[in-house]
Amino acid sequence: MSTTEQGGRLAGPVGPLSASVANLCRRLQPQVSPRTAAGFTQVLRRLGAPLQVAVAGRIKSGKSTLVNALIGRRVAPTDIGECTRLVTRFQYGTVDRIEVVFKDGRKQVLPFAPDGMIPAELGVDIDTVSHIEAYLTNAALQHMTVIDTPGLGSLDAASVARTEHLLSAARGEGGDGDGGDWADEDEAVGELDETSRNAVAGAEAVLYVMTQGLRADDEQALAAFTAATASREAGPVNAIAVLNKADTIVAETVEGAEGDTWRAATLLARKQADMLKPRVADVLPVIGLLAESAESGQFTSADAEALRQVAELDDDALDVMLLSADMFTSWECDVPAGVRARLLEKLDLYGIRRAVEAVREQPDITAGALRRLLLDASGLAAVRARLNTVFAARADGIKAAAALASVTALAHAAGNAAERQRVHDAIEVLLAKPEAHQLRVLEALTLVASGAVEMPEDLTEEVLRVGSNADIAAQLGKPGGSHAELATYALERAGWWRSFASFGATPAQSRVAHVVHRAYFLIWQQLKASGEGR
Repeated sequence: MSTTEQGGRLAGPVGPLSASVANLCRRLQPQVSPRTAAGFTQVLRRLGAPLQVAVAGRIKSGKSTLVNALIGRRVAPTDIGECTRLVTRFQYGTVDRIEVVFKDGRKQVLPFAPDGMIPAELGVDIDTVSHIEAYLTNAALQHMTVIDTPGLGSLDAASVARTEHLLSAARGEGGDGDGGDWADEDEAVGELDETSRNAVAGAEAVLYVMTQGLRADDEQALAAFTAATASREAGPVNAIAVLNKADTIVAETVEGAEGDTWRAATLLARKQADMLKPRVADVLPVIGLLAESAESGQFTSADAEALRQVAELDDDALDVMLLSADMFTSWECDVPAGVRARLLEKLDLYGIRRAVEAVREQPDITAGALRRLLLDASGLAAVRARLNTVFAARADGIKAAAALASVTALAHAAGNAAERQRVHDAIEVLLAKPEAHQLRVLEALTLVASGAVEMPEDLTEEVLRVGSNADIAAQLGKPGGSHAELATYALERAGWWRSFASFGATPAQSRVAHVVHRAYFLIWQQLKASGEGR
């Protein structure tokens, strides 16, 4: 399905669940108040837009560096300045440009700085600014809008307030259709009250950035982005975390690391994942600086040549130089101090060490091969793969579930009992259809993950597994299982959950159990149909 963004129609190809919710909104619009109908128009725009992913985390956790790596272009400022105090939405556009969106709705278009980045100084009073819209002709942004946020825990309370405002109470200003924006200057938008705006604004998924010093209140910080997920708790469906600056971990302090820095980071990330479950689907180690330098074109042939010079240094001297950043830049050697400082700025000591080892093992290695080696060492590929698994593969369900939450909130905000019942009945009809059952699964997963419905630990794990994966073998917890084994197991678990729902569950657990039973049954039907078609 592909339509244009006109009069609330969808802006691009969407999945079947999003299309069903969009059709529901269109059917209901003539039957609800003008204010609610205006909110439904916003929901329609959101459904047709790319998935909105907020990159969140504490100040100095390396969020903007990771944003640059994900986009593949060094465009987000990483040094503390005006722009790092503002929310910036990076989205696809046919022309590269920046729009400063003011709190009163005005917009001011700015060019990018000569170095391709958002200007460090905007030339405006940032206290009057709502957020920044950055449009890029970038393929990565055609399917995902990335929202860079000010660091939580910042001493600048206004920066945090801007984040909360945009993600939980924004008016959705900005956009020209290039990026499938979910709002424009439609006069009806101005009629929405704050509660309604809360319901239609915000991101649909969260990428939370941490460092090795996981603080006790990081879970609370994650909870602060509840509003960023369209009135739903951040959880394994729509939230993952990364352990950034993995190269700074001292391997000797992590049991089982055996002196290996990356192994230490992996072990620590697993520990953090256990601490943060079920609020996030996973925690993955990454070195944002390496990823940014390798992926955004910052690593050049001149840098590769400089690394060759470093590789030619005496072993003893190099060992001492790599002990600290100060030693690396101040040590007397044939490689100019300025050249070493540039390498340090782009790769840090870990990246320099990995590159030097590669050059010594393969003296004729090309600059391109070195760049790929550094990219592999950064861990970015695993983060991207997990983004695809958790977000992209389930984008249709995530967006549709968020849209239904918005539709429900809009109806409740209207204060009209008849209208509220009409919307409720329409949603129930939609959810009764087999093709919409994934939305029921996501709802059940959210209830269990947030603790709203308490389940025994083993059953909680099973609900999380079934609801958090797109691949059938992963849903069943049977990777590598044969087609027949998967079908038999799905039918077996369907029967078990049906029995549990009828005889062993509390009323709240029973509702979840019926959903899981039907999920397994539909998986069995799908496997049976595909088996018969072979």
